[in-house]
Parts: sequence; structure tokens; C-alpha cells
Amino acid sequence: MRELEHSHRPEDIRHRLESGRRTSYLRDAILGGIDGCVTTFAVVASVAGAGLPGLIAFSLGLSSLIADGFSMGVSNYQGVKSDRDAVEQARATENSHIREVPDGEREEIRQIFARKGFEGDVLEEIVETISADESLWVETMLREEHGLDLEGAEPLRAALWTFGAFVIVGAIPLLPFMLPLVGVDVAFAVSSVLTAITFFGIGFVKGVILGDGHWRAGIETLFMGGGAAVIAYLVGGIFEPMMTEMGLAISG
Repeated sequence: MRELEHSHRPEDIRHRLESGRRTSYLRDAILGGIDGCVTTFAVVASVAGAGLPGLIAFSLGLSSLIADGFSMGVSNYQGVKSDRDAVEQARATENSHIREVPDGEREEIRQIFARKGFEGDVLEEIVETISADESLWVETMLREEHGLDLEGAEPLRAALWTFGAFVIVGAIPLLPFMLPLVGVDVAFAVSSVLTAITFFGIGFVKGVILGDGHWRAGIETLFMGGGAAVIAYLVGGIFEPMMTEMGLAISG
């Protein structure tokens, strides 16, 4: 018999339920890490494709890393905050409905649990128990009627996880360009390998944390992130020479 993820003894179950569900910021970190790596690799690819010095690749990549990382963190903050605001707005609406039309709200509870298979006296006891506690009543409506997550992420923490992962992971493709004696072509080749390893590592770690197939998750993330990096490289290779020629034409 395989080892279960947690104990099912009554006291352990009680403690686990009383402690509440732990909010995970894994999604925010993975999103920031992959996007940061792709962003800086795109800059490195376009600069290397244009044959410019490695110092320029590092400078442009670093500035893009900080600016885009901050922008992504702010965007994630606003997105998570919008979800929290939606919960609070729905909570206020349900509080108002319970006070103004309690019979209608009881009927909603009745139909919600009837759809779960409860009926007769058991169903009526559930309705009476829930509607006797206004806080429980509201939370039940938010979860069952609106399908809302009442224990969502904190906006600031989500933003910091995204920004931190973006900057830390996004800095990896820039590392070879910090070495002054390494040519641009060699630095770009090393950067490409590091980027691929990073994508695989992100997926592998995600698999370990979730207790899922970590090798499969690593390969999956490698292909998805690598595909985005290849697209960034191709786009940079196409447009960077065009921009260079335009700049030379204007300056000439």
C-alpha cells in the first residue's frame, strides 16, 4: 500500500481543517520565472544576431529584466486584487440579499443541497443549520452559488513572488555575457544551454513540489518555454537587422 499524503486520524483531520488551506504561490513563481527567462533570452538573441558586443546584450537585458519584471509584478498584483475585490463585492451582495429576502436565500440553499442528493428532513435540517449562522450562510453562497475561492492569494505576496522569480530566473541567460573575455557567439551558445536547463529545472521543481511526474513536468516545461524562446530568437533575428539598417539609413 502506497504512503498517503497526510494522516486520516480524527485528531489530524481536525487539526488540518482548523489550520485552513495554505495558499500556494507556485503559479506566480513559475509564471514569473518562465517569462523572465524568455524576455532576457529574446534580448540576448536579438543582440547576438546583430553581432553587437556582449556588454550591450548584458546592459539591454538587465534593463529589460528590471522594467519588465516590475511591470509583470504590478500586473499580477492588479489581477489578484481584482479577484479579491470580486469576492468582497459578492459578499456584500449576499449579505444584502440575506437581510432583504431571507426566504429566497434559504430556497437557494435548499436547491443547492438538493442537487447534491439531499432530500426530506435531512435537507431541511441542512437548510436550517446553515441559515442560522449568517457568516456560514454567506460563505456557503459564495462557494456554492458563485464558485469563488475565499482563501485566495495575497496581492502583494503574489506580486513579489512573480517579480522575484522573474528577476532571479531571468538573470540566468545574461550570466555568460558578464565575462569580458568570452566572445558573443560563445556567450550566446552558453546562454542557450543555460536557458534550456533553466526551463527543465522549473518544470522539474514544480513536479517535485506537486508530487507529480517531475521528469515529465521538466520536459514539458522545457518544450513550452523552449518554444517561446525559439520564437523570440526568430523574431529577433528577423527584425533586428531591419532595425539596424533603418538606423544606419537615418544616421546616414
